[in-house]
Amino acid sequence: MTSDLARAILDADRRALARAITLVESTRPDHREQAAALLEELAGHGREALRIGLSGTPGVGKSTFIESFGTMLCDKGLRVAVLAVDPSSARTGGSILGDKTRMERLARHPNAFIRPSPSQSHLGGVARRTREAVALCEAAGFDVVLIETVGVGQSETVVAELSDVFVLLLAPAGGDELQGVKRGIMESADLIVVNKADGDLKATATRTCADYAGALRLLRKRPQDPPGFPKAMTVSAQLEEGLEKVWEEIGALVDWRRDEGHWAARRAAQARHWFGEEVRAALLARLDSSRARERMRALAEDVASGRASAGAAARAMLDGLEVGENGPAEEGSPAPNVDRLAK
Repeated sequence: MTSDLARAILDADRRALARAITLVESTRPDHREQAAALLEELAGHGREALRIGLSGTPGVGKSTFIESFGTMLCDKGLRVAVLAVDPSSARTGGSILGDKTRMERLARHPNAFIRPSPSQSHLGGVARRTREAVALCEAAGFDVVLIETVGVGQSETVVAELSDVFVLLLAPAGGDELQGVKRGIMESADLIVVNKADGDLKATATRTCADYAGALRLLRKRPQDPPGFPKAMTVSAQLEEGLEKVWEEIGALVDWRRDEGHWAARRAAQARHWFGEEVRAALLARLDSSRARERMRALAEDVASGRASAGAAARAMLDGLEVGENGPAEEGSPAPNVDRLAK
């Protein structure tokens, strides 16, 4: 089954790609095994897409920007995949599908593929398996992969570990433009794009852009940036103004990083990062196996009764994991609740 699915993906079969993304997002143990086999079979296909991460607070116009920007790229003959991480339904846990319904024009373009995925309360603004979905889109031969975060705040820097270029979208007159709370996400951004630079907001957007440009000059210079980067600029996604300039700046940044060797180094660093994340996720899954939960409850009682300190009990728990005392983890088990473990 996975061999047929892999061949269909390499042949750019869009339905096969959709099925594959559903497979890698599944938490069923048998699906996880099939997904691992599929990704292993597709490894080394040699195809590489430009990964562009996009983040911004709700109401900034991310969907409008992606539709206008993605349509422009599709009209240039590029194949564009959009991975939109939507808020999860409180009832079903699935994607609310808000982004796809708002990108109707792009969704109809023959060169575009839009896939909404539920965040499922995963922190960082991206879904747990967004990285695998990106790999599948690359295998399917897409030239550009746009990764849109869920847009819940200013801690969505995880997308920077998935992308080659990270674009931060901001609205004019949003208030607290230069507050230090934004510094974390600003330090990760390659381009800051002030949207809605049209009508009555055009002058305000220009001033906001100048404020951010000044703030960027105060940040520490990063070795992977050419002179002038990171930079701030204005666009109007609704009027489709400034989009070509954004694409030119992205192209200039990518070309410089390729020539200077930063592109390959960044991809290698990201691969190491996600390897570590997979190891951590596997360890947390072991902690949530049935036998591990029983041992944790027993140790928690020792701590509660004063027979053992919290530190000593934690070391005993980890020592038991190291020697395999708790047995293999249950495949596909969710990560344990940190608050529960703390108790």
